[in-house]
Amino acid sequence: MTSRVILISAALSAALREARFDEGSRVEAAGLRMARAAAGAVPGAERLWVSPSVRCRETADALGLDAVLDVPELAGLDVGRWRGATLDEVGSGEPEAVARWLSDPDAAPHGGESVRAFCDRVEGCLDTAARWTGRTVAVVEPEVVRALVVRVLGAPEPAFWRVDVPPLTATEFSGRSGRWNVRVGRPLARSAEADDSAG
Repeated sequence: MTSRVILISAALSAALREARFDEGSRVEAAGLRMARAAAGAVPGAERLWVSPSVRCRETADALGLDAVLDVPELAGLDVGRWRGATLDEVGSGEPEAVARWLSDPDAAPHGGESVRAFCDRVEGCLDTAARWTGRTVAVVEPEVVRALVVRVLGAPEPAFWRVDVPPLTATEFSGRSGRWNVRVGRPLARSAEADDSAG
């Protein structure tokens, strides 16, 4: 049984642009315009999921996705007391904590979630999607895409920091639980064209 999961990264928000740990930021006007322009490029799906954040919900709405189910397990990485701060601000105030966080996947100096625990959590959603045939489309935080790429490729968790996920790109997983292929980071307009040509 083959399943397809397409993750669409959230449109541009001030938090993404500023490298700020999200605290409920909204999508910027330019990001909403780009999402609306890409609405026709989102392939049809049997299931529509969304990370439970303001920017992911706004992105899904702008893409014209109806009946989207909030999936708490697809929430972004919990960075505890660092929420709302930029990485530079945290780095200047707590350089040793940031260095430990970036090098040790089990570290959670902010009081939130470690990278390893986060990868474990979101991997469970891919396993859930594998129970069904057909396509699942999910609008998610960029770190959700990173975590699933790392897990699907069997890469060590420190590789999480090496995966760049631009806004409004589609990353597709196809296969079944335990054996997935990945197509990374296609702009939505090209994603739809490729999907049509694949039949």
